[in-house]
Amino acid sequence: MKEIKAIIQPQRLSKLRNAFRQMRGFPGMTVSRVEGCSQHEEPEVSHGIREELTDFSPKVRVEIVAPDDKVDEIVQIIRENCRTGKRGDGILWITETGSFERIRIE
Repeated sequence: MKEIKAIIQPQRLSKLRNAFRQMRGFPGMTVSRVEGCSQHEEPEVSHGIREELTDFSPKVRVEIVAPDDKVDEIVQIIRENCRTGKRGDGILWITETGSFERIRIE
């Protein structure tokens, strides 16, 4: 099992969700609204605390725990539906999952 996490532009979420609906065996996802800032090329000069606290833009964090055989397909769907080729498209990372268990009432 792997955990796939992506930080994407909010306006891309609907397109991504629709693409996942077409995927056979999609395991589901968790979505959170987050804020972030991108990597800065030049050293920044701070103009005060207000600027420091507002230098973030809205993003969406998508988290998916998937079987190893679904990871490549999921990553490809994220790339195809969230990449515009412009700065700020987001980031994507994959980590190993030690264990996974669904919580249900039996």
